[in-house]
Amino acid sequence: MTRFLIGRLPSVLLVLLTTTVIAFLLPRLVPGDPAAVVAGPDATPELIEAIRTEMGLDRPLVVQYLQWMGGLFTGDLGQSLQYQVPVADLIADRLPSTVELALLAGLLLVVFSIGLGVLAGSARAPWARTLVESTNTGLLAAPPFLVGLLLVILFGVAYRVLPISGEVSLLDDPEIGIQYLLLPALALALPMSAGVARLIQTTMYAARQEEYVDLATAKGVPPLRITTRHVLRNSLGPAVVALGIRFGDLLAGAVVIEAIFARNGLGQLAVTGAQSADYAVVQVLIVGAVFIAVVAQLLTEIALSALDPRIRLGR
Repeated sequence: MTRFLIGRLPSVLLVLLTTTVIAFLLPRLVPGDPAAVVAGPDATPELIEAIRTEMGLDRPLVVQYLQWMGGLFTGDLGQSLQYQVPVADLIADRLPSTVELALLAGLLLVVFSIGLGVLAGSARAPWARTLVESTNTGLLAAPPFLVGLLLVILFGVAYRVLPISGEVSLLDDPEIGIQYLLLPALALALPMSAGVARLIQTTMYAARQEEYVDLATAKGVPPLRITTRHVLRNSLGPAVVALGIRFGDLLAGAVVIEAIFARNGLGQLAVTGAQSADYAVVQVLIVGAVFIAVVAQLLTEIALSALDPRIRLGR
């Protein structure tokens, strides 16, 4: 394990370094002057220039980048131009909402992916196979925002089962908080689970053609045990990789889902930060998203090696 992590360290550092450069440059390539935003619509050119100097925007880009990188390592993430509060405090205030959504959506993603995949790969009756495959196809064709809108109409308007707007922290009131969290988490997890489920279904079909399955069947091993101990275990490797990628996509999907369900999380913060040219916020969010994706990929490879003894970390 240690050898594996050390071997991956150069590539991880290169990805993160490249990300910091892109995150630093990208907001500066879009229209909008942060100094003008801070100064207000009626500010004079002299005032805007003075604010630009105070914010350090008149310095060379290399100097600005090095100062920003130093802040990342020391925890000084800068000041939000829009909210006029430290970025670290702003993110800390919004982070629990997005973490709750991502964790529940990730759990549902694993459950639905494996559940639908195993059902599709195990169904023998034509009607059952058709039903599961139709469900998978429908979810594959539906983007998260469409699933979210359908869930709002069905469970929030037609039947009024669950709340469709706002949020309550799980730490404050778990019973009420889960009600506000369930629909957005389902909207995120359901479309993403369909692709992984289809992958599990395909690999299970291929595994059932292997000789060890025929041997187990000839020995009289029960079908359920063949499915769980032989077929499914040897089919989860590609699915684990796909799930690791999907976990990174959860943050991207949260931007739209938080807007639909009016959740005050990092997704909404990213949108408002980009609209208001709030460099300090957008930069940190980009780096944070890539960092989480890199960690998820490393954990995916570790889990894959645990599932398949033929794969050894560090080689």
